[in-house]
Parts: sequence; C-alpha cells; structure tokens
Amino acid sequence: MDKFRMIFQFLQSNQESFMNGICGIMALASAQMYSAFDFNCPCLPGYNAAYSAGILLAPPLVLFLLGLVMNNNVSMLAEEWKRPQGHRAKDPAVLRYMFCSMAQRALIAPVVWVAVTLLDGKCFLCAFCTAVPVSLLGNGSLVPGLPPPELARLLARVPCPEIYEGDWLLAREVAVRYLRCISQALGWSFVLLTTLLAFVVRSVRPCFTQAAFLKSKYWSHYIDIERKLFDETCTEHAKAFAKVCIQQFFEAMNHDLELGHAHGALAAGPTGSAAPAATEGVDEEREKLHGITDQGTMNRLLTSWHECKPPLRLGQEEPLVGNGWAGGGPRPSRKEVATYFSKV
Repeated sequence: MDKFRMIFQFLQSNQESFMNGICGIMALASAQMYSAFDFNCPCLPGYNAAYSAGILLAPPLVLFLLGLVMNNNVSMLAEEWKRPQGHRAKDPAVLRYMFCSMAQRALIAPVVWVAVTLLDGKCFLCAFCTAVPVSLLGNGSLVPGLPPPELARLLARVPCPEIYEGDWLLAREVAVRYLRCISQALGWSFVLLTTLLAFVVRSVRPCFTQAAFLKSKYWSHYIDIERKLFDETCTEHAKAFAKVCIQQFFEAMNHDLELGHAHGALAAGPTGSAAPAATEGVDEEREKLHGITDQGTMNRLLTSWHECKPPLRLGQEEPLVGNGWAGGGPRPSRKEVATYFSKV
C-alpha cells in the first residue's frame, strides 16, 4: 500500500510531465491502431466518400475526447467555470489558459492519426477514386461512350483489386499511384502546418503577452494546488471524525455489555486499564477536528466553500454574509471557520 501511495504522490507532483507522457503514449497508440486497422473500402459510388470521411474524422474525435477525459484538470475547469461568484471573482483568462493547455495535449493523438492516414493513402484513394482524370491517365477516347453512372461504378472499384475490371479504360496501378502521391503531399503539408502552428502557440504567444501569460499560468497552478490541499484536508478531517465516532461507539457498546454482563467485576478490569489510552486517543483525534464535530456544521462549511470561496487576500477577515452559509441551523463560529480554512 505504501508503494502505491508513493507512486500516486510522485504522479501528483509531476503531473505535467506525466500528462505529456500519456499524450505521447496515446499518439503512438493511435499510429499502432491505424496499422492494425483493417481498411475495407466499400467500392461503391456514394459510399466511398462517406466511409473515408468517417475513418478520417471519427477516430480523431474519439482520441481527442479520451485525451480530455484522461486529463485531471477537466473537472477542475468545469468546477471553476460553473461555481457561484461568491467572494472570489472568476478570471476568464485563467479559464482560457486551462482549456488551451488541455486542448493542446489532447490534440496530439488526433493529429498523429490524421497524418498517418494521409501518408498511408488508402483513405484518400477510397474517397477520391471516382475523381481520377481518366482522359489524362487512361484511354480518353472511350470515356464519351460510357454513361456517367457506369463510369463512376467502374472507377469506384479502383481500391478493390479483386473486383476491378477497368484495365481496358484505366490501369489500376496508375490511378493508385496518382492518388497516393496527392495524399502523401497533403499529409506532409498537414504535418508542416501543425508543426508551425504548435511553434507559434508555444513560443510566440508568450512573447507578446508575457505578463498576462504568467498571471494566467500562476493562478491556474494555484487553483490546482488549492483543490488538492482542500481534498487532503477534508480527507484528514473525515478520517479523524470517523475514528472518534467509531471509538465512541465501541466505548458505548462496551459500557452496555458491562452493565448487562453477570460478571461485571471481571470485565471491568481490562477495560479500566485500557480506558486512559482510549481516552487519550479520542482527545488526540478530536483536536484534529478543529471544533467541527457534527454533520450539520460540516455540511454548511462545504456548502460555503462551494458557494463563496474565500477571497485571495491574506491577513484580513471577510464577513460571512449574503450567500455565505446555506441551509438551516446555527452558523458555525468565526473561530471554527478561521481554524478550518487556515488549514486549506
């Protein structure tokens, strides 16, 4: 268990490097998926283009969504975007920075898929085989004698060598080489454009808006760290609260058993010796609760944290008014609130 905890802490402390590694693995996986994928062109007019468009666009969309889902900042971005205003203003620049950072990593695998698909050429061949210029590459004198539907049906079978019967009109190898050449040219152009775009986004943009970039990056990291510390504090408080409740439950059950037992004197001996140690354990865990020792107070604190985050200003107290405490019941004291949020 300790090893898994160490691994989890390492991943949390190196989250950016970990996410870059995940994106690289997904990019390699997308290329491997395409290599293992069995591309079967329908070789029918009207269906070739739809099938090829689905192969070219659907997997990149799935990979993009997977890249967003695997990023831990998605829930953090949604929470920051939808939370109430409260005592802390929401900065659109920080939200844009967080979304752009996630989108850049999530786009790596789709870009690799599109590039590999275009460089391979099968998808482009299936989609545009009916647009091959037969008059330039084949026997153009026979084209006027064929009706357009028959010509389209014949050219749609170019990707399928086992059923293609139009060598007398256009050699299949000529059409395949022609379309694959265009597809590879588009593929390398796509790689070049995406590389230049990535260079501009990663290098040029911070140079023009350095101050805004640094502020957005800082507060993005702050929101991430604040959320982690709040979760850790809630976990520690819940653990201490549960431990005290369980100890009190067993102490009460032990007392009831002592009262109902016929040999109360024999049972009281070991219990009495363990009582001071148990009492010390309860007191120690109770100190970790910071005075928040009932369910209603804890629920109000959590509601307040969601509805009115404390202002990002140290050394000053803000009155908890307006939309501060939700629900019925008495408000927790200022000492309870200050002690609790000082740990976050």
